[in-house]
Amino acid sequence: MNTQTQIPPRLPLPGVGRLLAVASGKGGVGKSTTAANLAVALSLEGLQVGLLDADIYGPNVPTMMGAQEKPSMTDEGRMLPLVRHGIKLISLGMIAEPGLPIIWRGPMLAKMVTQFLQDVDWAPLDYLIVDLPPGTGDVQLTLTQTAPIDGAVIVTTPQAVALEDVQRGIQMFNTVSVPVLGVIENMSAYVCPNCDTQTDIFGHGGAASMASLYDIPFLGEIPLDLAVRTGGDQGTPITISLPESSPAIGYRDIARKVLASF
Repeated sequence: MNTQTQIPPRLPLPGVGRLLAVASGKGGVGKSTTAANLAVALSLEGLQVGLLDADIYGPNVPTMMGAQEKPSMTDEGRMLPLVRHGIKLISLGMIAEPGLPIIWRGPMLAKMVTQFLQDVDWAPLDYLIVDLPPGTGDVQLTLTQTAPIDGAVIVTTPQAVALEDVQRGIQMFNTVSVPVLGVIENMSAYVCPNCDTQTDIFGHGGAASMASLYDIPFLGEIPLDLAVRTGGDQGTPITISLPESSPAIGYRDIARKVLASF
């Protein structure tokens, strides 16, 4: 009996150049913040970029990008993404009522993700960034088996508990034949603004070690910085609000490494 994973044909997305997934093994590591800033950083490289919020249970992209309006529809019944900071956006957070919990089973999640891919007027785009929910569940499986993903970026903190879950994410993408472009270490260190002392609150260097273990690129590290959180809360990613800051420069460097992967 053939026990290999059977992967169905992946449906093309007309007018979309490349599809890039941003994933994490667990929640709370800054995946959505990374996805938003990576999208902006790619746009600053002169590319047309979209950002699909596939984190159905925790759709934070509207807040981080300052996009709370409901999307409109074309005459053909396709959804028009909102545009903020030059990025085309779609999220369930723009459609569902504020504060309303999303209590859906797997098939409903899969259907919503498929609709966001196929029924949104994305084109033309050079890159569509997909902010995945944490873990290796239904949304990840639906996306990786039905969409032509060109690569995945995994976000983690240096903590051992986060790094354990990174391994599962890498193995998942390997199983469904999606190349892992690299690992990003978020919240890698905190630099005191008053005394310039660096403190490794969550540890340091774990993501680089994990990348080396699996022979995949280490894309860089983003420091723990209050301005990153403030920018996300105010709907203006730090790559726009403070472009000369250390985190913004880090995101720009990561974006260039991602581009160099292709």
